Amino acid sequence: MGEFCTTEMDGNLLIVTLNRPERLNALHPPANAELAEVFDRFAADDEAWVAIITGAGRGFSAGNDLKYQAEGGDRSAQPSSGFAGLTARYDLDKPVIAAVNGVAMGGGFEIALACDLIIAAESATFALPEPRVGLAALAGGIHRLPREIGTKQALGMILTGRHVPAAEGQALGFVNEVVPDGQLMDAARRWAGQILECSPMSIRASKQAVYQGLAHAGVEAAQDARYEGVRAMVKSEDYIEGPKAFAEKRAPQWKGR
Repeated sequence: MGEFCTTEMDGNLLIVTLNRPERLNALHPPANAELAEVFDRFAADDEAWVAIITGAGRGFSAGNDLKYQAEGGDRSAQPSSGFAGLTARYDLDKPVIAAVNGVAMGGGFEIALACDLIIAAESATFALPEPRVGLAALAGGIHRLPREIGTKQALGMILTGRHVPAAEGQALGFVNEVVPDGQLMDAARRWAGQILECSPMSIRASKQAVYQGLAHAGVEAAQDARYEGVRAMVKSEDYIEGPKAFAEKRAPQWKGR
């Protein structure tokens, strides 16, 4: 248990809970630094294949702790991997699921956008309200959101700072599933469980190819590019185990190597 978050390992699944409920899980540089260490360990741990991040109490995260900033708090601990140690972590090939309860505002929404899937409780609300306080969503929000839902819809949120409920977030395309509040973690675990049924080598290769492929102008260029994760996959034991298990009509025993 850390000072600003809690962690739990359940087999190959890591669950990270933001734990500043008195501030609606708003994060300051010391919390971001602690979370960066958590995700550093997740990235390096061969037995950790999928992560879920959620928030304690009434909200996912209210974003940047503006009160801490206004009080002149020390900001030297801000990690290079970004807000929550995630928003600038571009080399993480393992899947991360955001289980969004309550508010996901500003940096809180940017944390969720930096994840690969967003599962939202019915009470969840999303916004990038930074322009209303003279700021901008510079932890990836103004770049990730247009790529996920299109420029016009993204600007409709970014230029107004308006609050978007979970159901509209699903309709816009940045939320994967909306569930009743009491079923949020069960749903997130269900998605994680489906990922864990697959080869972790294949999952990492697929995630890497998707994100790196988006940097190319067209499908042909993306298809012709070379991806380290794909090379690792075809050299892995899992690459042999998958077809073998299929032929023998049994569940595969993935090793993640």
